[in-house]
Amino acid sequence: MSGSAVLATTVFGLAMVATVLIGLWSARGRAKGLAEWSLSGRGLGVLFVWVLMAGETYTSFSFLGTAGWTYSMGSPILYLVAYLTVGFAVAYLAGPALWTYAGRHRLVSIADIAEHRFRSRPLGILVALVATVFLVPYIQVQIQGMGVVVNAMTYGSVDLKVAAVVSFVVAELFVLVSGLRGSAWVSVFKDVLVIGSVVFLLVYIPAHYTDGVGHLLDRMVAEKPEWLTFPGHASGGKGAAWFISTVLLNAVTITVFPTTVSGYLSAGSPNALRRNSILLPWYQLLLFIPMTVGAVALFALPQLGNPDLALYRLVTDSLPAGAVAVIGVAGALSAIVPMSVFMLSIGTLWGRTILGGGNGADPRHPLRHRDEAEAARADQRAKTLSQLVCLLAGLLALLGALIHPSTLVELSVLSYEGIAQLVPTALLALFWPRLGKSAAVSGMLVGLAVMTLLWATDHDPWHGVNGGLVAFAANLLVVLALTALRPAAPPRAQVPAKTARD
Repeated sequence: MSGSAVLATTVFGLAMVATVLIGLWSARGRAKGLAEWSLSGRGLGVLFVWVLMAGETYTSFSFLGTAGWTYSMGSPILYLVAYLTVGFAVAYLAGPALWTYAGRHRLVSIADIAEHRFRSRPLGILVALVATVFLVPYIQVQIQGMGVVVNAMTYGSVDLKVAAVVSFVVAELFVLVSGLRGSAWVSVFKDVLVIGSVVFLLVYIPAHYTDGVGHLLDRMVAEKPEWLTFPGHASGGKGAAWFISTVLLNAVTITVFPTTVSGYLSAGSPNALRRNSILLPWYQLLLFIPMTVGAVALFALPQLGNPDLALYRLVTDSLPAGAVAVIGVAGALSAIVPMSVFMLSIGTLWGRTILGGGNGADPRHPLRHRDEAEAARADQRAKTLSQLVCLLAGLLALLGALIHPSTLVELSVLSYEGIAQLVPTALLALFWPRLGKSAAVSGMLVGLAVMTLLWATDHDPWHGVNGGLVAFAANLLVVLALTALRPAAPPRAQVPAKTARD
């Protein structure tokens, strides 16, 4: 092992130890119930909600995929900045509504919300299962992204599979003990490194390879103009229609993504969420930096085989080992933080709704008649089950990364499209009292069927439109038709016109 590899590996090892210690330290003196573990006791302020939700959006894909898509296709990658920014505008309205409803009824997930809203545990179980199917691939994507980052930063000294195991162990160690609070504290460490690293890269990489950003843009216009306009270069039809439809679909979907909802419900007040929605779009400006680095790679590495390695190839080829290690740790933490939140979200979905007996929303449910002591025991049991499922979900994704690294990753492209079909059940139903259970379930199943059919027959995009949006439209049509034919009676509890304020 070379001196550079030894230094980079040592820095990485120390950073992983620090990550575990920060996560474990955050749990000191905290309560032990499910709400504390899964939602940090519903008490996070603006800063912690901001770093937590920023940690979920700036993942290893931001380092690898953003530069890679820019290198291989160009302008279609701008959808990433667009949908996140528009999504936070939607979240300004949706987040406080979900917070108010869930806080009033002590709910901890979208499955919990659906179960309570429709007084139906089977519906809650269905939502939990659908969400799980489309979340597990995201965990595997982060594990594999971590492997690529660590392998690159250590100059190939740490094997991809070893790095995958390390990322799983680190994330599980602190999330099982500290829950969402541990992820928030690690996000602070991660954000300091990420912001410092990418700002440095914005200055250094273009200056080193193309004499600055100005010269880079001149060369792009003169030599690579097809990368700057839709549908981009060799993008497979990702033109303006795909861009607009994907932005619309993802902007709505992100508001009910289970990990996003965990961030909502962890806030101390709805005003913290409103402020967060105003601040988070500024964080997305950092995404333009991997895009710039990917554009530099077009000229510096014209024969690069794997576009996802564009950023780290430029870094390892031009920087000393110490700087490579720091940037690599930033990329590794960008995998570990979202990975921990994804695992925690799946654990919460199963621990309360599927294995824990539900929330007792149905008047006939025996849990509605329990005393305080029994309620405390049920809560602790749900937390234990959630932690167990959190571990099992991580193991499943790790096995996928080690044994079949392409199987679930291919499914990850459907994650937003699949979870989009939960929007009427988990969000629209809170504002629409007449939406009944049969309409919600029918619409969801139709949407999932259309989405799967388009993907399986290679018709996504469909005539240039994101297949998930086509499926979502079918979902809504079924919901509207069935609600018009057979409207449900208004539920006894719904979101008020004005949510609580500080």
